[in-house]
Amino acid sequence: MTPAVSYLLSVLGSLLGLTSAVRLRSARTTGEKGWWLVLAALAIGATGIWSMHFVAMLGFDVVGTAIRYDVSLTAASVVIAFVAVGVGLAIALLGTSARQVRIVIGGVLAGLGVAAMHYTGMAAMRLNGEIHYSGSRVALSVAIAVVAATVALWLTLVVSKPIVIFISALVMGIAVNGMHFTGMSAMSVIEEDHFGTIEGATAGSLLVPIGVAVVFGIIGMAYALAAAPNEEDRAAAEYLNARIDARLAQQARQTKNPSGRGTLGNGSWTYRDRGPQS
Repeated sequence: MTPAVSYLLSVLGSLLGLTSAVRLRSARTTGEKGWWLVLAALAIGATGIWSMHFVAMLGFDVVGTAIRYDVSLTAASVVIAFVAVGVGLAIALLGTSARQVRIVIGGVLAGLGVAAMHYTGMAAMRLNGEIHYSGSRVALSVAIAVVAATVALWLTLVVSKPIVIFISALVMGIAVNGMHFTGMSAMSVIEEDHFGTIEGATAGSLLVPIGVAVVFGIIGMAYALAAAPNEEDRAAAEYLNARIDARLAQQARQTKNPSGRGTLGNGSWTYRDRGPQS
């Protein structure tokens, strides 16, 4: 159940993030660009990547021990995801030259940040045992994160049609989940004798505030996307304003010369509206 929910979250976050990136590309002011950059980073980094990571962790257990989470490290992991994705998006989308180079640089930084988020979240786990990692699988998960981030940044630069955005979000969801479960497979736990309680928060106690934040965040981002004008809205508004300006200019000319008389050189001229001729 948790893998399905985590995949749904990653697709939804990617969908909102890609749509925000489209708005960012068409933004005309620095303020607009900054707004859409933050929304895209929140959608992809916090919702599409971090929240799916946390939900997927709910399905992880170790026989013979309870699992608790260090709240400060858990909070740090979401900040890492947001900042890493935001930096990658800024590098890829806000530059004006060498697009391929910007995508690669942004993808490497964002991918390393996503991997750092994953292993920071893993380090937040508290249990009766010693955690070990397979070096080769850790390296594979980092490579997947970098490739997935690079592809994601490329998609933010090229997609614009709704159906293409949706398909891209499905692909990004597969990549994000692939990185997460590859990283999880790198971990093994050696049981240890432990006396006393395990410090930290339970997954259930974190689920409610995180779930509420994710739900309201998704609703807020969806509302922002629905309420903000897109390129077609701007074009329609410009056309309407042009028609209004032309009409006002015509009325001003008619008000200035109500009789239809004017001068030309040293003489005069008169026009009359004769109406349609049969």
